[in-house]
Amino acid sequence: MDLAPKVISIFARELHLDPSVVRLESTFEELGLDSLAGVNILFGLEEEFKIDVPDAVVKETKSVGQVVDALSQVLERKGFATANTFLRGEVTPTKP
Repeated sequence: MDLAPKVISIFARELHLDPSVVRLESTFEELGLDSLAGVNILFGLEEEFKIDVPDAVVKETKSVGQVVDALSQVLERKGFATANTFLRGEVTPTKP
């Protein structure tokens, strides 16, 4: 399992778009993302992945693909071997 489909699904749900129009290359501007939608997407990502997304990550991302990359790094820093093993439920975090 890959992070990308879950992230795309959250973007599509919060922006009321068909998931087929949300691509990794899609920029926030292309998707019509405003600040309120951005907050809702952030909350959706944090809830889905049970993480707190650092403010620096939020400020630095400008596309769906960058969000996927950043989430992968956040999950790995939390102690998961890889984001994919987290998604499959194969490991538990090694750090509290």
